[in-house]
Amino acid sequence: MTGTEMLFTLDLFGTLVFAVTGAFRAVKYELDILGVLVLSVFTGVGGGILRDVILGAYPPAVFTNEIYLLVCLGGGLLVFFTAPHIARWWNLVKVFDAVGLGVFAVIGALKGYEHGLGPIGVVMMGTMTAVGGGVIRDILVSEIPAVLSSDFYATAAALGALALWGCKVLGLGNELSLAVGAVLTIGLRLLAMRFQFGLPRVRNLPAPPGELARRFFVPWKKRIYRQGPKAPKKGR
Repeated sequence: MTGTEMLFTLDLFGTLVFAVTGAFRAVKYELDILGVLVLSVFTGVGGGILRDVILGAYPPAVFTNEIYLLVCLGGGLLVFFTAPHIARWWNLVKVFDAVGLGVFAVIGALKGYEHGLGPIGVVMMGTMTAVGGGVIRDILVSEIPAVLSSDFYATAAALGALALWGCKVLGLGNELSLAVGAVLTIGLRLLAMRFQFGLPRVRNLPAPPGELARRFFVPWKKRIYRQGPKAPKKGR
């Protein structure tokens, strides 16, 4: 199996795993079979569609090679009929999800690089490809996207995409660059799962900003009022 064939196989595998995780979000809300399939498809290929639209690659790749859509539908049906059995192996599914994250991140990053984007654009394309489907999934079920509130997930994808850009700048070939970026992303994600670390989180304010502003300015105005206007200085 050549490097290109291996990458294509891993891409399909990652699509399947993402579709399965999306379908389980439908199980959480007890959606019907259509809801299961919709979430599985958007989770599996939503990020790639967004990437291709931004890059001006029309039609998006998932519509020119429909095997990706079929894989997503298959993953959704698999969950619909066998969710209790798959749930027993959820830890393994999360490991496979990390593999899919790494593959999606570097594929998106490479496409961004081939379209002439700079490092920020490459990182954005890689991250969007990897987590865009999950963001769409969470929005469809009215949740705050998980990548914005928990887990070292999108950051791992971004660092992997940045590593690919660095490898390409150094003149390395596609296969080696893809491997370096994917291994870094997968490794970081697995370490985060093992040791439960993530990014620092902002602390909530004790009151809304408007209320805090009133607490600060009202006493200040009262002091000025009590003191009264200052008398003008007498000339010499």
